[in-house]
Amino acid sequence: MKIGILTSGGDCPGLNAVIRGFSKYVFNQIKDVTLYGFTDGYSGLIHNEYRILKKEDFSGILNVGGTILGTSRQPYKLMTVEDRNGDSKIDKMKMTYEELKLDLLVTLGGAGTHKTAALLSKEGLNVIGIPKTIDNDIWGTDVTFGFHSAVDIATECIDRIHTTAASHGRTMFVELMGNKVGWLTLYSGIAGGADAILLPEFPYDPEDIASLIEQRNQEGHAFSIIAIAEGAMTKTESKLKRDERIAYRGGEATSTKALAAYIEKKCNVETRVVVPGHIQRGGAPSAYDRLLSSEMGSFAGRLALEGKFGTTVAMKDNKITYNKLSDIAGKTKYISNNHQLINIARAMGISMGDGKKYKLEEI
Repeated sequence: MKIGILTSGGDCPGLNAVIRGFSKYVFNQIKDVTLYGFTDGYSGLIHNEYRILKKEDFSGILNVGGTILGTSRQPYKLMTVEDRNGDSKIDKMKMTYEELKLDLLVTLGGAGTHKTAALLSKEGLNVIGIPKTIDNDIWGTDVTFGFHSAVDIATECIDRIHTTAASHGRTMFVELMGNKVGWLTLYSGIAGGADAILLPEFPYDPEDIASLIEQRNQEGHAFSIIAIAEGAMTKTESKLKRDERIAYRGGEATSTKALAAYIEKKCNVETRVVVPGHIQRGGAPSAYDRLLSSEMGSFAGRLALEGKFGTTVAMKDNKITYNKLSDIAGKTKYISNNHQLINIARAMGISMGDGKKYKLEEI
């Protein structure tokens, strides 16, 4: 059996652990296997750049961050655009697949990676996806590998900000990754004890945050912690297009600095903005992610052995399973207003910046 494997999109903890889990499964359960590791994601498949992976390549990588295969971003909207020779990137990927006489392509990636994988599957290639993203926004799976490691890192950032905020009596804004969805900010905000959590799903009113700060000051709290996703926006900004929002913010990609400046002036407090950035996706995977990655990788090997192609691995109700690529590609898992963690946050007095309060629901 000839299998190609690649990692696409942004890196995250657990990629190497998944590669290891998949490889160990197929080398142990399938008699004759050749594993082609494409370099730098779909770019390697497009340009026929790969190396044959051996058993020794997977030794010692379980706890190593990043990816031994390299990765890159290939925008989905450009996949079917033809070059001067009339060939699209999809055409070139098909040619590589056929030239190497592959039986299967395994793709590790997020939303864009899965959309391309679904397109390749539709074109007749045997494809199995494995959901990777620190955003945890892949439809059809309760969790993606890499997410919990990022939560641990983001939570530690908030923990460390607490001490300096308390020492100086400052209101600290911790801007976390999450452009379209706020799972990472929600989880780490609650775990890190933030006073407000601002998410892309719930446009906020700066006045609500100001009221929170003023109330905390009156109660004797000299500092406050605001966990804000990079994609969070005010209610006014939510009605604007992306370019209009950036212009409205004075050229800033996010609303964090503008909010911090507003709060400093409105509430007469000292503010600081902290952006952990790519620290959240770097470094070794947590123990949880090492286990999840091993489970997902080996399960993808089982799907390969059973010939269940056109699928992607998933975790549902604490059980490893799979979805059809065609069912999940292009869909995003957003946080709903009635999500249990949203209710928990509101019940504990954490502001979501939208003026809504906790509503007791029947258990």
